[in-house]
Amino acid sequence: MKKKLSIFAILLAFLLILGACGNKDAGNADKSDDSASGDKKAEETETITIKHELGEAPVKKNPENVVVFDFGILDTLDELGVNVKGVPQATVPSYLEKYKSDEYTNVGSLKEPDFEAIHALKPDVIFISGRQADLYDQFAEIAPTVYIPLDTTDYLNSFKENMNTVAKIFDKEDEMKQELADIDDRVAAIQEKTSGMDEKGLIVLGTEGKVSAYGPASRFGLIHDVFGVKPADDKIEASTHGQNITFEYILDTNPDILYVIDRDAAIGTDSSVKASLENDLVKKTNAYKNDKIVYLNGEVWYLAGGGLQSMKEMISEVEGSL
Repeated sequence: MKKKLSIFAILLAFLLILGACGNKDAGNADKSDDSASGDKKAEETETITIKHELGEAPVKKNPENVVVFDFGILDTLDELGVNVKGVPQATVPSYLEKYKSDEYTNVGSLKEPDFEAIHALKPDVIFISGRQADLYDQFAEIAPTVYIPLDTTDYLNSFKENMNTVAKIFDKEDEMKQELADIDDRVAAIQEKTSGMDEKGLIVLGTEGKVSAYGPASRFGLIHDVFGVKPADDKIEASTHGQNITFEYILDTNPDILYVIDRDAAIGTDSSVKASLENDLVKKTNAYKNDKIVYLNGEVWYLAGGGLQSMKEMISEVEGSL
C-alpha cells in the first residue's frame, strides 16, 4: 500500500511541474503578443517633427486626415496615391478636377480659408504655401501645419526638398527617389539642347490686357535657371509679381521665343490674353515671325507648380518649345 501511495505521489508531483511550465510558457507567449502589439501600435502612431521657415510641426507618420492648400502638393499626393480630405475648391486646376467633387470637403479658397470647415475635419496635418503664410498661426492652432514654400532663386533644389519632405511624411521615399531621378534625366536632356542654342527667350504673364515680364530667379525663372533658355533681357527685376512692361518693350527686346502665361485662363475669367498680346507691335518680333509664341498652361504655371505632375508638365511644355 505504501509503495502504491509513493508512486502516486511521484506522478502527482510530475504533473504539477508540467503544469507550472505550461503556465510559464503561456505567460511568456502572452507577454510576447503584448509586446508585438505594442510595437505595432507605436509604429502606427510614430510622430516626426518637420521643421520649416515658420516653425515646426509634429506630424503623425502616414496621416489620414489631410488638408492641402497648395496645388503642387496636392498633385504630388495624387501622383503618389495618397488620399486627402480637404481642399480649397474655389479654384481647382482642371487636371485636378476630381477634387471638386463632394467626396472632398471644401475648405474655402487659396486666400480665404474656411477655418470652421477645417476644424470640423479634425485634420492630422495641414499643408500650406506662400499664399497662406500670413495665416500660419491660425492653421497651427487647429492641427500640425507644414509650410512648404518654393524658393524660386533655387527652384530645382527647393522643389526636391519639398518632395522629400512629403515622401518622408507618407513613407514614400523609394517612389520619390525614382520620380526625382526621372525628372533629373529630363532636365538634363533639355539643358543639353539649350546649351547650344543662340535663341533667347522672354517670359510674360498676361491679365486683362496688361503684361508683366519675368527673368532669371523670378517666379517663372526656372525656364532660364533650370532649363537653360538664355534670357532676352537679363536685367529684369526678380520678383513674384513680375515687372510691368509695355508692348513696345516686347518689340524692343525682340525675343526669339516668347513664353506666355495666361492668368485669366488660369483663374477662369473670360479675358483673352492672346487677343491683346498678338498686336501689331508684337507681330514684328522674331518670336511671332517664327511661330515661337508659346502659350504655357496657366493652371500649371500660375495656380500650381512645384509638384510632381506640374513639374512634368512644365518640362514637357519647355521641351516642346525647343
